[in-house]
Amino acid sequence: MSDALDQLETRTSAQREADLLTRLPQLIARAQTASGWARILDGVEASGITSRSALAALPVTRKSDLHSLQSGTPPFGGLTSTAPNGLRRIFMSPGPIFDPEGRSEDWWRFARGLHALGLRSGDLLQNCFSYHFTPAAFMVEGAATKLGCVVIPAGIGQTEMQVQAMAELKPVAYVGTPSFLKLIIEKARDMGADISATQRALVSAEALPPSLRSWLQDNGVPHVLQMYASADIGNIAYETETDGKVNPGMIVDEDILLEIVRPGTGDPVAPGEVGEVVVTSFNPDYPLIRFATGDLSAVLAGPSPCGRTNLRIKGWMGRADQTTKIRAMFVHPSQVAEIVRRFPAVSKARLVVSGEMANDVMTLQCEVIAADVTLSAEIVEAIREVTKLRGEVLLVAPGTLANDGKVIEDARRYE
Repeated sequence: MSDALDQLETRTSAQREADLLTRLPQLIARAQTASGWARILDGVEASGITSRSALAALPVTRKSDLHSLQSGTPPFGGLTSTAPNGLRRIFMSPGPIFDPEGRSEDWWRFARGLHALGLRSGDLLQNCFSYHFTPAAFMVEGAATKLGCVVIPAGIGQTEMQVQAMAELKPVAYVGTPSFLKLIIEKARDMGADISATQRALVSAEALPPSLRSWLQDNGVPHVLQMYASADIGNIAYETETDGKVNPGMIVDEDILLEIVRPGTGDPVAPGEVGEVVVTSFNPDYPLIRFATGDLSAVLAGPSPCGRTNLRIKGWMGRADQTTKIRAMFVHPSQVAEIVRRFPAVSKARLVVSGEMANDVMTLQCEVIAADVTLSAEIVEAIREVTKLRGEVLLVAPGTLANDGKVIEDARRYE
């Protein structure tokens, strides 16, 4: 397919899976040369991790753990297999959390998203991600270099200068946050400037609601695609177009193994069920093994109309960390998972916190095939044992609970 960046994007699913799983033992072994991964993966025989089920048995490392890991073993928590003096850049996000960048071409694997937007060698783009401490702008720079594109390093802020650059230099594409693009368009309107040459936009780093995409399209940027990326992983998934129409879902990057797990656990969910995005990244400098992003998504069945054959996800669907404070005690999704594990009859559960603040009612809704008074009483006891709080139980039929990835729902009234 001429629209693909390379043949990897159009290989069969079986070829892709076989390739990734063949490479997986080498990735695990390389990770274990780093002190942090050696501890996390202690006792794991890398040569035996050759299937998704074997991968799913490995521990999950959470993005929320990075700060404490890095504080204990600076600067990267012992998770990099390349020494700091062998890197190209080191970034710092609020926290602080430090992120490495290696020296290989398109290290963040951002080129696929730019290519899917229609950018080719010689095209000029305006890069409006921040160049200050964080890596997003450099993700774009690396991809542009690979594709042969020319970059206006605009960064963030100074909307009047942004408009002047667009009007004078006429970039074919904008790359940055969708909200900042809206500000630029509005400023151009105030200035009476013509920025109509910029017909394409790749947006990321914040949500793109349908209303905002429609507004951008109606106000001069007909081609707006989004990318799902993070400062530790780089490109995770990206949107595509066919005949000018945005295709459903986001295509997973070719160099990662993606799982969707039940929040608070490392257990993969059924296809189509909403859960937390967990990524295994084949990055030789910064291998990430079952790295839980804290984001919710779900697998979208079937291939994309664009012809790319990799797995599709529905995009960002919220945050997986639903930790909630109840009667001065924190209750975590992992605790709900612990309760469910004790009862094979329970296929799915959601802890609903209702009532008014200081008068909380905690109800664990459990999907079971058949209601059982004894089972209810046993679950009530398990709730008290695991959370140290009193809770009620509501047994419901399979399929009753919403497929939205929520394990804890805070339905309290705060007024």
